[in-house]
Amino acid sequence: MTKKPIATGVVHKVPADLRRALVSAPKALAVWRSLTPLARNEWICWVVSCKKPETRTNHIERLRTELVEGAHRPCCWAGCIHRSK
Repeated sequence: MTKKPIATGVVHKVPADLRRALVSAPKALAVWRSLTPLARNEWICWVVSCKKPETRTNHIERLRTELVEGAHRPCCWAGCIHRSK
């Protein structure tokens, strides 16, 4: 059986903990695959920019929930600072 790759963002690659979370949530993964590369990049940066491990875990859980609820980007976040404008 071949595993389908999980799409990345424009600047960021999907970190292992986020990859595991998406694989374990088929509905969230389906939405993830439908997002634009820029939208995926915003989610990834929102997760990797956390300083505390518990905040990162919380962001990953919120990402899974919010994707299924229809969110395309993280709410109330300024956006990825790593992407050139």
